[in-house]
Amino acid sequence: MRGFGSTLGLYEPGRGFLYRTPLALKAGASLACAVAVVAWRSPPTTAVALVVALACLVAGAHVPPARILRMLLPAAPVLGVLALYQGIAQGWLRAFVVVGGIAACLLAARALTLTTPTQALLDGVVRLVRPFRAVGADPERFALALSIMLRSIPYLAGLFVDVREAARARGLERSPRVAVTPLVVGAVAYAHRTGEALAARGLGDHDVDEPADAPDA
Repeated sequence: MRGFGSTLGLYEPGRGFLYRTPLALKAGASLACAVAVVAWRSPPTTAVALVVALACLVAGAHVPPARILRMLLPAAPVLGVLALYQGIAQGWLRAFVVVGGIAACLLAARALTLTTPTQALLDGVVRLVRPFRAVGADPERFALALSIMLRSIPYLAGLFVDVREAARARGLERSPRVAVTPLVVGAVAYAHRTGEALAARGLGDHDVDEPADAPDA
């Protein structure tokens, strides 16, 4: 599963100044990258955002350039189609602005999650959501849901690969039923086990009031 964690941007121990940078500063920089490429849709802004994101990963987290390219592989089909459409419809400069901006945001987000321990990231989310307690939000439950999601992605990705390889070994990789059914069953089983583990720790649904007994006839 380590490969999927790397591709998806989950935390990995390492060296570099990004590992020592406070979470608030890294999160603010990632948000600023997104705001910049959306607010100023120009080739220079996109180019600067890409260069900064790449520099942070290479110099700040010691990530090799080849691995940075692999980080974008999951999004490559979508980015390729988007670039082709934008290039034909509005010109290749516009395609660079759109696709380059998305790539810069993805790399900035990966720089944040790769260099921040998951627990520190969740603690930051709790602090961010805490002011919303006044309107009924539960920061701890929100962080728990995020933690479950982060832990589920590598498992489900690995399950998908296992199912695909098993179908390919049987010569049935073109059968949707053979490819999809085990994946759905495995995902449901994983969700069921997760729910049981949460219930065993008293983290299930909120208690609801029992309806009053109906009067005897």
